[in-house]
Amino acid sequence: MTDTALLVIDAQESFRQRANWHEVDSPTYLKNQQALIDGALAKGWKIVRVLHGEPEGIFSLASGFVKPLSELTLDKPDLEFIKLRHSAFVGSPLEVFLIESGIRRLVISGIRTEQCCETTTRHGSDLGWQVDYVTEATHTMPLTDATGKTWTVEELKARTAAVLDGRFARVCTIAEALAGAPKAEAA
Repeated sequence: MTDTALLVIDAQESFRQRANWHEVDSPTYLKNQQALIDGALAKGWKIVRVLHGEPEGIFSLASGFVKPLSELTLDKPDLEFIKLRHSAFVGSPLEVFLIESGIRRLVISGIRTEQCCETTTRHGSDLGWQVDYVTEATHTMPLTDATGKTWTVEELKARTAAVLDGRFARVCTIAEALAGAPKAEAA
């Protein structure tokens, strides 16, 4: 039995329909996301696939785009659901599933780095889970803020890692996540 669950958040075709889909680094993200999925399967971790839904548009069920990205292979996740909020914990079966499965550690991956992945990380940490945030297995698109500054993908990932690491999560690589939680130092 494992005490770790991989969350694959919003890695769905809806994002490809957006004008700001960032194709420049999507092949790297897809390779990294699949490597993390494959590693989690090999370790026997629970895997949770979360999709995002909205009443209208490209994130609506009627659009046909609320389905996993075609390049990602994950035949049977242990839990799959559609969330309607940024955090995968809000209004979903996630918390009950994790508790009933004896999960103590979450490994976070998916789309968008600074939005649903970061929000779920903070929420999971606040609920008491140990969280590993695998930046290289997240993806996002450039974002323009209210001042007119456009944040690059690299800037958004660096900002997210900076605000999460040591506060809400251990920001780590795929290899570090697959190696397991760091051992507590002896006093």
